[in-house]
Amino acid sequence: MSRCRSCRGRARDGRACTCGPRRPSGAAATGALTAAAVAGTVATLRSRALRWGATRAEVDSALPGDELILHPGLSATRAITIRADAGAVWPWVAQLGQGRGGFYSYDALENLVGCKIHSADDIVPEWQSIAVGDEVRLHPDGGLRVALVDPGRALVLRGGVPMGATPPPYDFTWTFVVQDAPRGSVRLLVRERYGYVKDWAPLLVEPVSLISFLMSRRMLLGIKERAERPADLTGEGTDSLT
Repeated sequence: MSRCRSCRGRARDGRACTCGPRRPSGAAATGALTAAAVAGTVATLRSRALRWGATRAEVDSALPGDELILHPGLSATRAITIRADAGAVWPWVAQLGQGRGGFYSYDALENLVGCKIHSADDIVPEWQSIAVGDEVRLHPDGGLRVALVDPGRALVLRGGVPMGATPPPYDFTWTFVVQDAPRGSVRLLVRERYGYVKDWAPLLVEPVSLISFLMSRRMLLGIKERAERPADLTGEGTDSLT
């Protein structure tokens, strides 16, 4: 226990020190308030990133594939309204994948790590067939497996990205759901769920969650742009880094 600097722990007459605890300096108090404000801002931004575009009801709703990871360590639900019917949106979802339609996101950034992604600007018939057990590649060397498919409505991918010879420290599901919405539009929901299987998994997943948000947001916007494009403009090039 630290001693009082004013009376060195005891008053001159032998009685115990009654000076009481020292008050924190103004600088210390300001620093504590700043740290609390920063922590609060980070927590708010993280919460918004994990539910970008989604309503509270959509975040709380059960989606196909949720049963595969019952108690996720991290879950993100993002959504967008697309002014088109489900039949115009689903083909873009069905052809997701490296070597197929790509991910309609930031191709240039993905290709910096060797993904060799080239997002399609039109619907390719031979990429429309997708079934349980198929691989949807994220990279030429690996990807996720189709765990569930409800043609026209839902696609669930499952797996993880190993680190060399080390298996991924998490189980992962990536769900795409097309839901009817008012006035002939649809809601496209995308949900990520991480089930941690190693104690250190959050150290890997949490930092990557921000990158995942940025890429997912662009992917949703990319699908929206393509699905809403007039049929006679399908196939025209778009800037995949906007």
